[in-house]
Amino acid sequence: MSITRLAASAAALALTVLAGAAVAQDYSLRPVSGSVTLNAGFDPDPYRVSVTPGGSIEAQSAVSSSCRGYISNAPDFELTYRAGEWPLILTVAASADTTLVVNGPDGRWYCDDDSGEGSNPLIRFGNPQGGTYDIWIGTYSGGLSSGTLLITELD
Repeated sequence: MSITRLAASAAALALTVLAGAAVAQDYSLRPVSGSVTLNAGFDPDPYRVSVTPGGSIEAQSAVSSSCRGYISNAPDFELTYRAGEWPLILTVAASADTTLVVNGPDGRWYCDDDSGEGSNPLIRFGNPQGGTYDIWIGTYSGGLSSGTLLITELD
């Protein structure tokens, strides 16, 4: 994914921020694809994680009517981030139509469907908080797929 494409996608980002939603997702469960602690300015950038997007839970029903896709109960990945002066961008590269559902360190839920490259999601935190980001990667139409979670600070 090109940095130019990331910047263009971020400019057109349709980000849904949810507070106080009734949520069935359990961020206390062990993340399926692991976890990492990254400090602002991390290298290599982007940080890449192989993931299996999808699940049997409809995000629209479980998290919010503004979320899309089918996700698992446990997070796919957990990022502990020590913020700095750069934005934090989460996106997915996959051949399937994927979605993102993120529980941020502020306790809010962030969702996206197609703000990334092709039919992939992208969430940009312009002034990110330090703390834990629990990340679910869904598939729009259900089932499982394969893909890569990309964590970057590059616009």
